[in-house]
Amino acid sequence: MSESYVIIGDGIAGSSAAETIREEDPDADVSVITDEGEALYNRILIKEFAKGKLPEAPISIHEPEWYDERDIDLELNTFVTEVDPDAHEVHTHDSGTFEYDKLLVATGGTPTQLPVDNSDAEGIHHFWTFQDARKIQENADQADQGVVVGAGLLGIDLAAVCAAQEVDAKYIMRGNRWWRYGLSLDGAEIIHDALEEKGVEPVLESGVEKFETDDDGRVVSTIDANGEEYDSDFVGVAIGLNFNTEYLQGTGVEEDSGIVVDEYMQTSVEDIYAAGDITRYYDTILDEYAQNGSWGSAKEQGQIAAKNMVADDEDESFRWVSSYSITHFDFPFLSFGFPTLGDDECERKYSDTEWRRLAFKDGKLIGGVLIGDIAPQGKYKDLIRQEAEVADQKETLLEKDFDPEELAIPQEQ
Repeated sequence: MSESYVIIGDGIAGSSAAETIREEDPDADVSVITDEGEALYNRILIKEFAKGKLPEAPISIHEPEWYDERDIDLELNTFVTEVDPDAHEVHTHDSGTFEYDKLLVATGGTPTQLPVDNSDAEGIHHFWTFQDARKIQENADQADQGVVVGAGLLGIDLAAVCAAQEVDAKYIMRGNRWWRYGLSLDGAEIIHDALEEKGVEPVLESGVEKFETDDDGRVVSTIDANGEEYDSDFVGVAIGLNFNTEYLQGTGVEEDSGIVVDEYMQTSVEDIYAAGDITRYYDTILDEYAQNGSWGSAKEQGQIAAKNMVADDEDESFRWVSSYSITHFDFPFLSFGFPTLGDDECERKYSDTEWRRLAFKDGKLIGGVLIGDIAPQGKYKDLIRQEAEVADQKETLLEKDFDPEELAIPQEQ
C-alpha cells in the first residue's frame, strides 16, 4: 500500500520537498496545499519585478502542469483549518480532508502590520507574495512621494523599489542605522550614502505614530514618532513576520517563535515535519536552535525533511551555511551565516564602498557581512562548516586578499 504525504505550503521548501518525495518514492501519494492562487515562483526575483526591471514570465518557476507531470496533487486557493495528528488528517475550508502518513508544514508567514492608526489603509503595502509585488509595482509606478518602514533586508527592498520607480521616499528606522544588529555605523554609512544617492532619505531614531488618509481611505501622509509629517501616496512596511500556525493549535507541536524541529526537520509530534521560514531548527554548527529565512536554506530544509519522511530511519541532517545578497546598488552586499549572533566580532573598512565584518561564537566564525567585495564568502563559509577556532587570528581574516592557508588551525579541526 502506497504511503501518503501531505505538504502544507508551496514555497521553495514545500515544492522542493514534493519533488524529492516523488524522486525517493515513485509510488507515493503526494498532495501540496497552498492558500496562494499560483504555483511556485521565485521570491528573490519579485523585488526586481516590483522595481519594474523584470516582466512576470521569468519569475514563475512551476506551472500547474509541472505537478501534473509528476503526479503531484496541487490544491491552490486552499486554506487549512485544522490538523488532527491522532487521525492523521488535514482539514481544509472547502476542499475536504486529506489523510496523511507523513505531514510537512511549510507555510512560512505573513507580514506583521504596524499597530498604529490606519495601518491597513489603501496604499500601504507589505512585501511577501507575488500578488504583493504586483500591487507594489502598480502603486509605486504612479506615486510621487513615499515612506518605507523597517530597517531590515525586506525593508531595503521596498526602498529600492521607490528608488527604481522614482518615488521621493523617506526611509524610517527605529535605530541609528540600517540593520543595526548586523552592521556597525561604518558599515551602515555605506548603505545610507547609497540610499541617498538613489533619492531615498534615511530618517533615523524614529518610527511611525500614525497614517493619515483621505475620504476614500487611501494613505496621504505619515506622522513619525518625532511629530514630523511626510506626504506619502505610497507606503511600504517590513517589520517582521507572523507565522501561520493557527491550524496547529491542540496538536502538541512545539512552538517557540516558529515551529521547533530537530536537525532532521522533525517536530515534537510523530509524523509531522516542518521546513522553511517557519522553523526554529537545531543548527548542528551553532549547537543551538536558530532561524533563517533565506531561499537556499528553505530549499535544503525541504529536501532534508522529504528524505527523512520517506526513509525508515532519519539519517539526513540539516547542516547549512546560508547567505543573503542585495543587488540594489553599484556595489554588492552579502550576509552569510549568523552575523547578528555571537560573543565577539571584528571589522574593517577598505574604501568608501568596501567593508567587512565577521562574527564569532566560542572562538569560531559563525557569520559575517561583506560590502563591496563578496569574493571571500566561500572561504569564510568553509571555516564555518569546519567549526574552526579562528577568533584569535582576526588580522589574517580581515586581510583584503584573505588566504585560509595562512591561518593556524589545529589538525583535529
